[in-house]
Amino acid sequence: MEDRPLRFAVLGCGFWSQFQIAAWREVGGVELVALYNRTRSRAEEMARRFAVPAVYDDAGELLHREELDFVDIITDVNTHARFVEQVAVRGLPVICQKPLAPDPATAQRMVHTCQQAGVPLAVHENWRWQTPIRALKESLTAHELGSPFRARVTFSNSFPVFANQPFLMELERFILTDIGSHILDTARFLFGEATELYCQTRRINEKIRGEDVATVMLRMGGGCTVVCEMSYASRMEHDRFPETYVQVECERGSVELGPDFRLSVTTEEGTRSRRCVPPHYAWADPAYDLVHASIVGCNADLLCSLRTGRQAETAAADNLRTVGLVFGAYESAASGQVVKLS
Repeated sequence: MEDRPLRFAVLGCGFWSQFQIAAWREVGGVELVALYNRTRSRAEEMARRFAVPAVYDDAGELLHREELDFVDIITDVNTHARFVEQVAVRGLPVICQKPLAPDPATAQRMVHTCQQAGVPLAVHENWRWQTPIRALKESLTAHELGSPFRARVTFSNSFPVFANQPFLMELERFILTDIGSHILDTARFLFGEATELYCQTRRINEKIRGEDVATVMLRMGGGCTVVCEMSYASRMEHDRFPETYVQVECERGSVELGPDFRLSVTTEEGTRSRRCVPPHYAWADPAYDLVHASIVGCNADLLCSLRTGRQAETAAADNLRTVGLVFGAYESAASGQVVKLS
């Protein structure tokens, strides 16, 4: 298995699948042998584009006929549990698009199903793999700045996200499940686990059903206070979708990730800055370039875990904590109370 390309299938041929497939090709060491989509013509179109030999509109038939080493699920969140269970029962490793599940109980069941089947389940959570965010993490772990005591993670812009993903307008729960899954996971990646949170949400765009603004305050186990700000309704001076801005105050200085991928470290000796520019790939949409580049890093880690047996950085068992933050935030927003986290 270590000496040959791993054969895999993709379930779901929606907007993000084209970039995930392209990223797998960029990583190499894999062979996409089959596509499933409930609308067969969509799968056929994707198969022509990427020269995939087999197309199905029945996922069960695909899993029965094809010889696979793993399956990548890129479908709507409400179908994740069903497909994960179908794949796991056949003894195949599973990769699932974020958010993992529509609620914590379903996410727990999915993890348990794969544990019982003895197969790994990982989440395609790529945000933490962005070049500038990895560089920021390195600055925090270099010990130069000491422990962080306060931080701010901001994703606020006016990008027309509904233009190419109109289904998002119909979600009763929008920004916390969509971008919140990324931002709250990034907060965990940078600062560890939270012990409690408080959240407020708003709906500014009257044409959508869910919330498009959320503010979450986290108290981390190490004592750091982290404020996560998310908005698709904000016209800002530095309106640079899809960049995430981060400010971290530490015992002996600070580090800031600002516009245009600029990372600045400040100590008593002054401030030094550098740009942490992500790699560019020909297949990436310029509007999503930063995010698309991070898919490559995420896929490379997932492939390494499949080949070596080590746990992926975004294993589903770990991602359960991110799921807990997302739905803890909804609980807090509904009750107006601080939510304690187990």
